[in-house]
Amino acid sequence: MGSQTRSSLSLGTPQSQPSHSGYPRISILESNLVLRYGCWLPWKIMDDWPGYDLSLFTYPQHYYGDLEYVLIPHGIIVDRIERLAKDIMKDIGYCDIMVLCVLKGGYKFCADLVEHLKNISRNSDRFVSMKVDFIRLKSYRNDQSMDEMQIIGGEDLSTLAGKNVLIVEDVVGTGRTMKALLSSIEKYKPNMIKVASLLVKRTPRSDGFRPDYAGFEIPNLFVVGYALDYNEYFRDLNHICVINEHGKEKYRV
Repeated sequence: MGSQTRSSLSLGTPQSQPSHSGYPRISILESNLVLRYGCWLPWKIMDDWPGYDLSLFTYPQHYYGDLEYVLIPHGIIVDRIERLAKDIMKDIGYCDIMVLCVLKGGYKFCADLVEHLKNISRNSDRFVSMKVDFIRLKSYRNDQSMDEMQIIGGEDLSTLAGKNVLIVEDVVGTGRTMKALLSSIEKYKPNMIKVASLLVKRTPRSDGFRPDYAGFEIPNLFVVGYALDYNEYFRDLNHICVINEHGKEKYRV
């Protein structure tokens, strides 16, 4: 599909309209302002959204031929995370937070989110203490979600007892991985647990789990970039992109 076709379409909802510059606007309906089912709604990218043509962006040359299109440009990701930080602080209040970052895919999202949270704290009349810890979970092999979650590394979760915990994840797909992690943490009786995920996939395998805060709801696509990987490749890609079949085969293990 040519760059003019991709660049003239909107990002996801019926309320979106193309701008005069030819670049798409995000929906004028900021759905994250509405609470439903106890969580903040993400911006929704529809199944028929064709994405942005790769020729509109710069990206690492070693990935030429490996990507289908750009799903979410880096600038939109950064702006959305800033808004998520405001929503989180408004929701949970100015209390001390233990941030639990799920590595490896969540590290860029976590770093940007924590920086925005700290900026909000610095510009308020109340100091918010934020500590960050890390845990690794493995639930994918190639592009397939595995039935069992593997927990790799991580400190003693008993230190989370009585704390206000914010889990920061890159993608929620079926929800089973996050439910397993929550089950492991809840037995240590933290004061509060909230989950922030950059992406939520619409997948028929979903068990219905929804994070408390989500950046974007996306179609059931395997995406890479912004620290999301395919067998450790594509983490150095700033935009969130859809990998093509050639890329999957090239980096398959």
